[in-house]
Amino acid sequence: MPINQGVAPVQDSSPILTNGYRSRTASLRRTTGETDVEVSLNLDGTGKCTAATGIPFLDHMIHQVSAHGLIDLNVQATGDVEIDDHHTNEDVGITLGKALAQALGDRKGIVRFGHFVAPLDEALVQVSLDFSGRPHLSYGLDIPTQRVGTYDTQLVREFFVAVVNNSLMTLHIRQLDGINSHHIIEATFKAFARAMRMAVEIDPRRVGEIPSSKGVL
Repeated sequence: MPINQGVAPVQDSSPILTNGYRSRTASLRRTTGETDVEVSLNLDGTGKCTAATGIPFLDHMIHQVSAHGLIDLNVQATGDVEIDDHHTNEDVGITLGKALAQALGDRKGIVRFGHFVAPLDEALVQVSLDFSGRPHLSYGLDIPTQRVGTYDTQLVREFFVAVVNNSLMTLHIRQLDGINSHHIIEATFKAFARAMRMAVEIDPRRVGEIPSSKGVL
């Protein structure tokens, strides 16, 4: 699948956005002795999503990223879930992170920073992120139960560690309120989606330029 390495004006028959620039897409596969993961995405999508990871709660969260980030996502994974969900959860995060980095290319023209505070009933979660080229996660969730359904809530942090390290993103997650584990986690993914949507938007005042005083990310 063609990958846009930046935000150069359209020179071919690739889908054209309203701002006159190519769609930013990526498609890749990661296979190990434990998992087989395929991710394709379009940063300039409409929130279309297909997710089949073998982990129902993770599928639900991937749908939140797609719907609220307006990212078209197709995530397919098979893994050794008979052991537990750890390997598949982590490898989906790794592959998604790599796909984000590939779709962003040299990151020219993007807003770069994003933030959002998402409520879900009693839960309130703040996410701030920066496509800085420097991976860092500051994780501040206090999830009260060990599981949501069959999903181990420790895997939320592992998922974001994998995304951050492979997308070269700085990510801060803060829980401001919440007592229900499902609500806290879902609010986190929704806030992450909206913050990322803000960060990857094209800044019309910085078209074709690296969003950094250093001139490189």
